[in-house]
Amino acid sequence: MEKIFIFVLTIFIIVGVVAAIVFFVIPKQDEAPDVSINSFEECISAGYPALEIYPRQCRTLDGKSFTEYIGNELEKMDLIRVDYPRPNRAIESPLIIEGEARGFWFFEADFPVVLLDWEGIIVAEGIAQAKGEWMTEDFVQFEARLEFEKPQNNNKGTLILRKDNPSGLPENDDALEMPVIFK
Repeated sequence: MEKIFIFVLTIFIIVGVVAAIVFFVIPKQDEAPDVSINSFEECISAGYPALEIYPRQCRTLDGKSFTEYIGNELEKMDLIRVDYPRPNRAIESPLIIEGEARGFWFFEADFPVVLLDWEGIIVAEGIAQAKGEWMTEDFVQFEARLEFEKPQNNNKGTLILRKDNPSGLPENDDALEMPVIFK
């Protein structure tokens, strides 16, 4: 009799745990979708997980998919690569920018760097310096240092690494743009 009681009690506990998991843990598929989610940041803030691919993606229960904005890094990766800072990462002054660019990105071993706030106002300007022989078509290490005051209105900004263009011709312009967050 005691064995039957323990068996029945065990069955009730298992059924209770499964019911709790189904009711509380597994999201309900028939709930109305949250129409207020319109961006990657809102999707993450709502508690949906990020798919760990690059760039990261977030999907809602109703099938909406949002991709994290990383600027034009993927388009420019054969021309210029930034090791630090990475897109959407917190930065503070002084900011040391490190990476590598093709030799033709430089002119006289440097190229301009600009930091903008969310409204497009220049927060800082500087020059990235080649750390090796820049007269090549291969990648050359570079470093830049920017000092700035944190913008007061918004914590988002854009870091722009411009291809040096001494000719001034628009067809020779190019730039890597990446979003950053002011710490």
